Amino acid sequence: MSFEKFQKKLKDCKYCKEELHLSFEPRPLVWGNRKSKIVQISQAPSLHASILGRPFSKDENTPDASGKQLLKWYDIPKKVFYNPNIFYITAVAHCFPGKNKSGDAKPPIECAKKWLWQELSYLNPELFLIVGRYAADFIFPKKNFTELVFTNQTLLNKLAFVLPHPSPANKKWLKDHPEFERKRLKEIRAAIHNIIRL
Repeated sequence: MSFEKFQKKLKDCKYCKEELHLSFEPRPLVWGNRKSKIVQISQAPSLHASILGRPFSKDENTPDASGKQLLKWYDIPKKVFYNPNIFYITAVAHCFPGKNKSGDAKPPIECAKKWLWQELSYLNPELFLIVGRYAADFIFPKKNFTELVFTNQTLLNKLAFVLPHPSPANKKWLKDHPEFERKRLKEIRAAIHNIIRL
């Protein structure tokens, strides 16, 4: 199957509604192409991102709070982050997972099992960025999250960095681990900038 046909099949997926009987309307979000140099894997798109078809977005021109934090961490402009030749942006779940009493619901792990590894098999990036504990737990099961953040990882024989979730709700982890922004982030940023220059 060509990558284009695979992406169309993914975008047409209704598994969560038909098999899991979840209440939200599936809108799988796919961003990037096979030539993307950096693959970023996070938890799931927000409601706005899912509706817009543009990851980490509040509207067509404005990143959401998590998107703004990622741009700050990476020290790159929007045009680079949303350039599909540079960034392929995906997630453990490709749809907004709906709401529960505590906020956004946890993404159904069935989505990742059905799609994510197959999706990654088409890609050949220079770097993987794994964003947030939920994504890290899926990609690197049974490993300590903080240790993952502060050590280089390998995913599909490529360098991978694990980052904390950029949401404003994650302030406590960042406060408890100031060395992330003081030191580790500089190493991650340098790797990203080196690839962009290439």
